[in-house]
Parts: sequence; structure tokens; C-alpha cells
Amino acid sequence: MYDSSLEDRRLAALVDWLQRDLSLDIRQISPASSDASFRRYFRVAHSGGVQIAMDAPPEKENCAAFIRVAGLMRDAGIHVPAVYHSDTRQGFLLLEDLGSENLLDRLNPEAADTLYAKALDSLFELQRNVDSATCQLPEYDAAFIERELGIFYEWFLQKLVGLELPQRLTTRLNRILIDSALAQPRVCVHRDYHSRNLMLPANGSLGVIDFQDAVVGPISYDPVSLLRDCYVAWPEHRVDEWARSYHARLLAGGLLQADYAQFRRWFDLMGMQRHLKAIGIFSRLHLRDGKPNYLADIPRTFAYVESVCARYPELDEFHRFLQDPLKPAYLPIQ
Repeated sequence: MYDSSLEDRRLAALVDWLQRDLSLDIRQISPASSDASFRRYFRVAHSGGVQIAMDAPPEKENCAAFIRVAGLMRDAGIHVPAVYHSDTRQGFLLLEDLGSENLLDRLNPEAADTLYAKALDSLFELQRNVDSATCQLPEYDAAFIERELGIFYEWFLQKLVGLELPQRLTTRLNRILIDSALAQPRVCVHRDYHSRNLMLPANGSLGVIDFQDAVVGPISYDPVSLLRDCYVAWPEHRVDEWARSYHARLLAGGLLQADYAQFRRWFDLMGMQRHLKAIGIFSRLHLRDGKPNYLADIPRTFAYVESVCARYPELDEFHRFLQDPLKPAYLPIQ
């Protein structure tokens, strides 16, 4: 049976659904993982095997979107968890168990080439096989990008650090990042394609999770999410090698016509936009949701932003803002 220390009202309702509606003979239920959302996952051992139960409060999370995007990705050849049973009214799903080991658990300098090759193989299938014109995913448009950048301005700058970016500089930065994103070829974008969301099941495949927020958007978004991961950093020459190889693959596959210099600019600026958003989200998780552990990921993510600013003269003014007044104000908080 389940551990009584985990008891709460939603868990009780989830167990009731598993036992009464699905007739599972539960032998053990334990936390499998949690993420930065309001979803929780439990590993359920029962007489028929081991599966994952997802608890997604319907007022906070969209189970229907999860199921629909899972179908799109499965049809594209991506190994996402099979959805065995669902109750979207209550916000419960019973899913395939892809194991507890993710890419980050295995990443080291010797294994990185092999693991990233596997991850980029899966990403290429996603970008090639989901028809962006008919998939009916939300558009990652200018308003969407501006909302995401607003998370950085509000939660990191204003609420965590106590600073405000001058409006003129905000407008200029937004314009640079939005124009770059919108100039790119459009594909299906996972939006969180990074090492913690890529699972390594025992059968040797690559499993992909946390895909429910997928959009139609810039072709560089998922590659930079993976190669400039907020949770692990690599020497720049290795990132460049992986990015060049993937660019060549996109060219050969007819998904891209831009040369590497153009792709690299898109890659860098897309990564910067994503990292600014992530810094804002990490701050919000701490301030609003009581999850301070994500603060430890801000310095690595901040370093990515600084490195991109240093490459592009049009970002000089924002780079100076990062150096002073932002760094002196932020350092005491770390």
C-alpha cells in the first residue's frame, strides 16, 4: 500500500482513482519526481507492473494538452510516455514508466558526445516529422516572447534584486531578441528540451518528458536548450562542435538554408532569451513557490547571458547594465 506520510487530499483521490476506477492492486506508491510546475509524479507498483501516476491539478495544469502533444510526438517517432488511462476532470494520468535516470545523471566529458548524439537524433526527428502547419500548436510569436522576457524583468530584476531596466533599454533588448527569433524557420518546439527532461530507460532508448508546453517556433530553440543547458555547462569549443554538426544535419535534411554564421547568431540570441526567462522562473520558484534550490542554477545561467552579450556589439549597453548596477546588487543575494 502507499506510505501514509505522503497522504494528502489529492494523493488520496489519486489512489482512489487507481484502485476503484482502474482496479489496480497497488503494492507500493512513492514519489517519482516533481518539477517546476504544479505537477507531481508517483511510481505505482501493482500486480500488473510498474507505472507512473501523474497528479496535475486541473485548475493549474492542462492534461488534455499533455495527451494531445504526446500523440503528436509519438506519431513523429519520439519516445514519450504512453498514456494508459486518463481522468482529465480530476487531473490524473497513468503513464509508462521511463525509469528514474535522466541524461544529466550520465553526462560527463567522456560520455557527452554519445549522449548528445542520441538527444540530437531524437530532436531532429521531432523537427522533421511534426508538421508545423497542421499540428495546431500555439504560435511562439512576438507577444509570447515578450511575456517570457517579462518574467525576467519582474521576478529577477524587480522582485529578487530590486532593480528596474530602463524602458528604452528594455524596448531595444526585446526588439533584438524578438526579431532574431521570428526570422528563423518554424518547427515544432518542445520548449524544455534539456538534460533533466531526457530519460534513459533500461532498453537503451531516449525518452522525452515535460513536452506539454510545445509550440510552433524558432528552429534554434530546442538545440540551444540542450547544448546550453541551465543545469550543466560545457567548454565553448564543444558546444560549437555540436551546434555545427546539427546545423549541417538541418541543411542536409532541408529544414534550413542559412549558413552557420547566421544559425549561430540565432542560436546565441535564442539561448539568451531563454536564459533570461529561466533566471526569472528560478527567481519566481523561490519567491512565490517556496523552492529555493533553483537559485543555485542562476549563476550558471547568468554566465551564459554574459557570454552572449560579449559576442554582439548591439548588446553592449545591456552588458554594461549586467556589470553595473546588476552584479553588485545581485552578489549579496547569492
